[in-house]
Amino acid sequence: MKVSHASGRKCAGGTALLVMLSLLLLGGLSPAAAQRKEPPPSRAAVQFSYAPIVKRAAPAVVNVYARGRVAAQPPGLSGELFRDFFRDRFGMSSERVQSALGSGVIVSPDGVIVTNTHVVKVGATSEIRVVLADRREFDARIVLQDEKTDIAILRIDGGDGKFPSLQFDDSDNLEVGDLVLAIGNPFGVGQTVTSGIISALGRSEIGRADIQSYIQTDAAINPGNSGGALVDMSGRLIGINTAIYSGSGGSHGVGFAIPSNLVRLYVESALSGKKIQRPWLGARLDSITREIAEGLRLSRSSGALVTRVHKDGPAAAAGIEPGDVITMVDGHEVTDARAVNYRLATRGIGHAVQINLIRKGRAVALQLPLQPPPQIGADDVRNLTGNHPFDGARIANLVPHVADELDLDEAGGIVVLSVRSGSVAERLNFRPGDIIISIGDQQVTSVVDLEKLLARRTPLWRIVVKRGRQVVQLQIPG
Repeated sequence: MKVSHASGRKCAGGTALLVMLSLLLLGGLSPAAAQRKEPPPSRAAVQFSYAPIVKRAAPAVVNVYARGRVAAQPPGLSGELFRDFFRDRFGMSSERVQSALGSGVIVSPDGVIVTNTHVVKVGATSEIRVVLADRREFDARIVLQDEKTDIAILRIDGGDGKFPSLQFDDSDNLEVGDLVLAIGNPFGVGQTVTSGIISALGRSEIGRADIQSYIQTDAAINPGNSGGALVDMSGRLIGINTAIYSGSGGSHGVGFAIPSNLVRLYVESALSGKKIQRPWLGARLDSITREIAEGLRLSRSSGALVTRVHKDGPAAAAGIEPGDVITMVDGHEVTDARAVNYRLATRGIGHAVQINLIRKGRAVALQLPLQPPPQIGADDVRNLTGNHPFDGARIANLVPHVADELDLDEAGGIVVLSVRSGSVAERLNFRPGDIIISIGDQQVTSVVDLEKLLARRTPLWRIVVKRGRQVVQLQIPG
C-alpha cells in the first residue's frame, strides 16, 4: 500500500531533513552551519537507499527490440501525401528495414508487457524481441496497440509463466513532490535507474493525442526509456515513461509518463480479449484560451468549452448545452478538452460521472451516464478493394460519433477509418482521418457515391483530400 504524506512517507531525503531541522531547533546547528558542506549527521542517514525498491521493481522492466519493413521515403518528399509514384518511376526501393529500441514493463506473471506504441510500430511485419533484466530473451507479439494513447500491450511467447511483474498503484493518489524512480534502457546501454520527484500532474498539452493527462517528472528520461516504468516508493507502477521535452535529444529534467490508471484500463482489455471502447460524450469541446476566458468573464483560462452538442448524444440527455464550460469531472479539475476525455475514459462505460460546469456565470452540476458510441450502420461503412487508389481502405460516412472518435471538427462527407497493412492505400500514404472531398469533378457525399466513382475506369485519378487543415489535390495514374 502506498504510504501517503499524512502517514509519514519513508525516504532518505525526508528523514535526513528531519534530523537537520531537529538539530537546528535544539540549537545544535546554526543556520550558517546548515548550509555548509558537512558529513551526514548520523550513521542512519548514510544508510538510506533506493536499493530495496529497485530490487523489487527492476526485474519486471525489460528491453524491447522491434524491427520491421516500412515503405521507403525518397529524399525531399517528406510529408507529402503520395510518394509511391516516384519510387515506381525512378526505380527506387519500395521498402526498407527499420528498427526501434525501447523499454517495457511486465505487469502479469504470465508475460503481459506494457510499452509504447511508437516503440513497437515499425512496419507491417514487426518482429519483437524482449530481453529481461536477467538476460533471458524471448519473442513477443502485439496483443493491443493504440496510437491515440501511445499504449501497446505485448505478450511473451514461451517461458514458465512466472515472470517478475509490477503491480499498479492508483495514479489519482499522486501529489506534486512525491518521490519517483524511472527505470528503463536509455541509448541501449543497459538498464538504468534515475530518481526524482513528480513535478506536475495533469499535463495535457503534450503531443497530439486527444486523451491526455501526463505525469511530469524530473527523473532523467532519455531516448530508449520510452515504455519503461515510473514507480513510487512502494515499488508499484504509477506510469509508463513516454516523452521528454528536449532540444538536443537528451534529458533536461522534463519527462512525461502515461498515468497507471489509463494503462491499467488497456491491460484489462487485453487480458479479457475485449476491444477498448471509449465513452461517447456526444459533444465537441475546445480548450479555454485567455481571449475566450475574458469573453466569458471567467476568472482564469482553464476548463473545456462546449462548442457543439449532438441532439441525440449523452451530453444532450444530461442537460449539457453549447457555451457551458466544464471545470470538473468526478471531483477532478480539468484544464482542457483532453483532460475531460481522459477522465471519461478512465471511468469507463457503464458508469456515471458528475460534471461540474459554469453556465452564464453560475455553477451547475450534472450527472452524465457513460455510454459507448452508436454502432456504424451497414450503409455507412465499406471495406474498399479493386483497381483504384483506395484499395485496402476502410471508409465511412462522417456521422457525428465517427467525427468525435477521429477528433474531427466537422461532420458530413467521407472519411478514412483505417488502412490495411501492405495495401495500395497504405503505399499511397492514406491515413485514418483523411476526408475525401472529391474525385474528378464529382463531390463525394456518401460511401455509395464513392463506390460508384471508383467503379469507373480512368487513365488519371484526380482526388482532393483534406488532412487536418490542409487540402491537397492529387493526380495518380490509373
